[in-house]
Amino acid sequence: MRKEQTDFDVEDFLANLTHRPGVYRMLSEDGRILYVGKARDLKKRVSSYYRKRGQSRKNQLMMAQVSRIEITVTNTEAEALLLENNVIKEYHPRYNILLRDNKSYPYIRVTVDDKFPRLAFYRGSRKHSGRYFGPYPDAGAVRETLNLLHKLFQIRQCRDSFFSNRTRPCLQYQIKRCSAPCVGLVDKGSYRENLGLALEFLSGNSNKVTDTLIARMDEAACEQRYEDAARFRDRVEILRRVTERQYVSSERGDIDIVACEINSGFVCVQVFNVRGGLHIGNKAYHPDLPDGTVNKGELLTAFLGQYYLARKAPHEIILDAPPNDSDSLRTMLETQSGHKVKILTDARGRKRKWLNIAKENAACVLKSQLASKANLKKQFQSLREALMLPEIPMRMECFDVSHTMGEATVASCVVFGAEGALKQEYRRFNIKDVKGGDDYAAMHQALKRRYQRLMKEGGRVPDVLFIDGGKGQLGEARSVLEELGVEGLALVAVAKGAERKPGMETLLQIENDRMIALKPDTPALYLVQQIRDEAHRFAIAGHRRQRAKKRNTSPLEALPGVGPKRRHNLIKHFGGFRGVSRASTEEISKVPGVSMKLAESIYESLHTNS
Repeated sequence: MRKEQTDFDVEDFLANLTHRPGVYRMLSEDGRILYVGKARDLKKRVSSYYRKRGQSRKNQLMMAQVSRIEITVTNTEAEALLLENNVIKEYHPRYNILLRDNKSYPYIRVTVDDKFPRLAFYRGSRKHSGRYFGPYPDAGAVRETLNLLHKLFQIRQCRDSFFSNRTRPCLQYQIKRCSAPCVGLVDKGSYRENLGLALEFLSGNSNKVTDTLIARMDEAACEQRYEDAARFRDRVEILRRVTERQYVSSERGDIDIVACEINSGFVCVQVFNVRGGLHIGNKAYHPDLPDGTVNKGELLTAFLGQYYLARKAPHEIILDAPPNDSDSLRTMLETQSGHKVKILTDARGRKRKWLNIAKENAACVLKSQLASKANLKKQFQSLREALMLPEIPMRMECFDVSHTMGEATVASCVVFGAEGALKQEYRRFNIKDVKGGDDYAAMHQALKRRYQRLMKEGGRVPDVLFIDGGKGQLGEARSVLEELGVEGLALVAVAKGAERKPGMETLLQIENDRMIALKPDTPALYLVQQIRDEAHRFAIAGHRRQRAKKRNTSPLEALPGVGPKRRHNLIKHFGGFRGVSRASTEEISKVPGVSMKLAESIYESLHTNS
């Protein structure tokens, strides 16, 4: 069994990286973790290490040793931060270690006996009066927390000598990090009230703090103090982002979560490791498959048997599919590890969240693998054979149409070449003067506008033109091409199966008057799916933007199943649309009136372009 990829193509890796938040690990040639980092946008952050200019000396030394990079996708940036810290504590990567002196761990100290108490960084013996919160693992964690508290509650941080000799507000007041009690710009009662919220936050009662801020926001809005209401809204959003519940460290004990993805003869198995209740990392494996189709149960049985030969199995293993002969597998694992092993395949609650993120990571890695240059060549060759083309196609275009009950119809055109998606050549068409809901007419207009311009400007015509649809859409495409005299391309419709499930697509070719049903493990099928899905995504994104512009309303109004009351609850809970867009599924499900199923729908709708 091949445990890891030996070839690492930097260009392919960067080209297919997701824009989702997550954690990246820089590995040396011998597999040691050199550096662990977190990112709000994995693609932008990891790509920055490969810039030729502006790199620090540390980065230059590190990148000279980096053999490959592994990633873990998370739902939110906060989850990525937590996972980053767990991995650093577990593996102590060379370039993450900070030299620390022999002093004690840092605390946050609150001088509660002062008239206007101070929130400040503190390291040393706790012999002075006041309340102490900590210890924190490092000074950076203290400063990050203090920065948040000063931003949210505007509690002073200056020393008493500085505080007692002010005649006018300092810079901290100007940048809204302090309420300037030194010159009487805030009364003692209001200051103490904000201090109380800060202490509640430090004590772990963040929900109480959030509820208080929401109540203040509503009160200010009712009294038409809109600037104050906006400030409270911003504070609520900041607090939500920081305190949203993280399930990456919510389970106790030792657990392994295993999820696998199979596509076009390629496999990715993701193993997430939880030890002592902390997610300490994950790894992708790429087993070699025998000839023929292998189901998940068979794959998982073979993988787990070999995986735990070299390591001790934890007390619980969560799988995304039942393994073949699970009783024998469990007996083997218990004999090898010397303790009871529970194999769970119907995970619920937080464990289900764990499994979902593992599956998403497996799909992400497999997508990157399938999109590599070597595999693209296989897919293009497979497509040539399936379509009976005289040579391998070097340029393909795909069209799709999106609308809501005929409103704001938008057509998309995506372009793929030998190197994959050519996003700079994508085009959208806002459909005009067409009866709402007439997909045939919309497709006709988009194709005509596209190829009329290409013929006029001498642009390059694709070798293969895909149409997302059936015989009707295919007929419109043929009509346009004949009208414009466009020749020399293969015209193919991608018709969804009867149950509209991935892998059940059928290709329709008018030229050969035939219908092609590609096998699930055919490399050509993945290529067709990727092109069709990209056209669909691009069309939907354009349609939503056009619809929101036409209605001149909040993007929340376009969410399925979200009416005025739920929209109000979402905005109130998160402090605005930006807060909703950054929330995880679990956080959205906490909003009154929003079920977990609806929360998943909202999250998916808001992250269509990720």
